[in-house]
Amino acid sequence: MKKIFLLLYSLLLIISCHEKDLKKEIKKTRTPNSFAIVIHGGAGGIKREYFTEEQQKAYAEKLQEALNAGYLVLEKGGISLDAIQATINVMEDSPLFNAGKGAVYNSEAAQEMDASIMDGQTLNSGAVAGVNHIKNPILAARVVMDSSSHVMLSGKGAEIMAAKYGIEMVDSSYFFTEKRMNQLKKIQGKEQTQLDHTAFLIKNELIDDHKYGTVGAVAIDKNGNIAAGTSTGGMTNKKYGRIGDSPIIGAGTYANNLTCGISSTGSGEYFIRTVAAHEVSNLIQYKKVSPSEALHEVLFNQIGKLGGEGGMILLDKNGDVYWDFNSTGMFRGYKKSNGDTKIEMFEKTN
Repeated sequence: MKKIFLLLYSLLLIISCHEKDLKKEIKKTRTPNSFAIVIHGGAGGIKREYFTEEQQKAYAEKLQEALNAGYLVLEKGGISLDAIQATINVMEDSPLFNAGKGAVYNSEAAQEMDASIMDGQTLNSGAVAGVNHIKNPILAARVVMDSSSHVMLSGKGAEIMAAKYGIEMVDSSYFFTEKRMNQLKKIQGKEQTQLDHTAFLIKNELIDDHKYGTVGAVAIDKNGNIAAGTSTGGMTNKKYGRIGDSPIIGAGTYANNLTCGISSTGSGEYFIRTVAAHEVSNLIQYKKVSPSEALHEVLFNQIGKLGGEGGMILLDKNGDVYWDFNSTGMFRGYKKSNGDTKIEMFEKTN
């Protein structure tokens, strides 16, 4: 009799827990016709003392402009892919960020830009790498996705295809900024004069100079479809032909309606080695961990332990926004259809 009682009690307990889980899932369901967008402008040695009030204002205003551009697309019933493009275009056109107009210089004093975009509904994706004359690389990535049977095109091939489909091409002089050139000279000067001495200081200078600026966005539209995109100029003084995580689907960018959309920024080699964006999605889908736990696991216990630094933004299938970073700061912000909006740049507040 005692065994029967314990068995019945166990069954009731299991049923009760199951009902609680179902109620929990119901609470997490996305509000019909809701939409949201989250963006980043890079992560790294971003400390308040490094920026004047005027500079902080400039970054905040540009981040807000980028958010508004994508939000407007979503508000009018547009698809998440178009919202991603509109948002990233704003940041690519600004010299404030390491993408498009503000792209950093490689070791040969030239810019090589990368970008990718992904559709969470179909898992279709497109990317370009090592391009020099495409004004807005994110647009070229979309062309690769929509108008070819490939996922990634690089260099000359990517530029030929972009021009064929009417993407604006520019002379390399368009991307010149004195700030980025000075960063290159500063780093190359240190390499020559302090090659073996104060290596630790040089490493930290590099973090401050070039490990932030990559831009990215994730959006969910009124139909519940998620899209993600990332665009970058890479690393200052990078070797000619180096490709980071930004154009690599699953590393720097990933979107899947079953879980979430993600855009990454930071030391790309480590995001590639951990397949970071896809790893976060897998943890959510198969381990059933929360988005915040998944981000922390990948950034701190995987990337961080290898010596990597950076951050990630995430928007899940319910329209909830998350972000995390193991660096000192990350330019970031979001805007949701329920009126909730935020822009942050420095230490974590949530």
